[in-house]
Amino acid sequence: MFAIAPPIEPMLAKVADELPTAPAFLFEPKWDGFRALVFRGASDVFIQSRDLRPFDRYFPELHDLLLDKLPSGCVIDGEIVIATPTGLDFDALQMRLHPAASRVAKLAKETPASFVAFDALAVDGHSVMSATQNERRALLEKSLTNVEPPIHVTPMTRDRGVAAQWLEHFEGAGLDGVIAKPAEIPYQPGKRVLIKVKHARTADCVVAGFRWHKSGNDVVGSLLLGLYDDRGVLQHVGVTSAFTMPTRKQLALDLAPLRKDAMKDHPWREWASAIDAAATRMPGAQSRWSAGKDLSWEPLRIERVCEVKYDHLQGDRFRHAAIFLRWRPDKPPSECRYDQLEVTAPYELEKVFGAERHQR
Repeated sequence: MFAIAPPIEPMLAKVADELPTAPAFLFEPKWDGFRALVFRGASDVFIQSRDLRPFDRYFPELHDLLLDKLPSGCVIDGEIVIATPTGLDFDALQMRLHPAASRVAKLAKETPASFVAFDALAVDGHSVMSATQNERRALLEKSLTNVEPPIHVTPMTRDRGVAAQWLEHFEGAGLDGVIAKPAEIPYQPGKRVLIKVKHARTADCVVAGFRWHKSGNDVVGSLLLGLYDDRGVLQHVGVTSAFTMPTRKQLALDLAPLRKDAMKDHPWREWASAIDAAATRMPGAQSRWSAGKDLSWEPLRIERVCEVKYDHLQGDRFRHAAIFLRWRPDKPPSECRYDQLEVTAPYELEKVFGAERHQR
């Protein structure tokens, strides 16, 4: 039995361009991992994913640790991350979602996960969801006073200036921005009442192809973006897809002339035969994550350039879908290179975990 019966939808955040200036906010780093709610009963633990599914089988080392270290009768909201000497590793985290238990067990030993707690839904067997964010933060700190790595309580500040410094520096450790939490709100499952401020940058990218929208072959679904690496190879770095339906239809018309003979000399033409798929990022490459999905795409002659907004890179690709800003008819595709992107200064994770938690 748990203090609150799972599953519970996590409280969510909406995107903002700047940190709020109004008083009465709690600021925390935004961790780049898997959202997880941990239910600690008298003799068992249940780890729930953001989409309400069990996570325990993918993180056996955390299941045992949370059972041993968390106090009985609590429900904790947090993030599962994999910490490395160079920062958080989201790719390693994704590898855990594997159907073979033997593979998961091997990865659990090689790249053990950590849990970062940032909210309390129940303490001592009683729900505290109706308590304010301020009150729940105090209860979280009191309940987890004695936890040790790889279980952490996320840093917190009430000082907007400190939060702005976190936003600037913590990205170098692989974090994903800053979360602002209104101090007087209760826990509201499934509601976007928090505020997330993420790093925003722009890049000029080659539009090397597109995918059709699921509604049919007269509407563009997403544009496939590319950047040239230092070898002069065009790498697939991500997509941009947030278009209105009228814009999607117009894109299909505007891009139609570029489809003619596009595959003949296309830099991604070899993806179909899976040549060098591990070394290059091509839009048709299959993986265990994309198995069963329609990855067909339409190549375009390498003539169009667009400017997009993105938050940060994960390896050599955009971590999230980029946002289309405008076409760049003045920019030749050959100038769309990785070296235009801002390089983030490294930052040690230990300094993040050791950041000041209490800014009164």
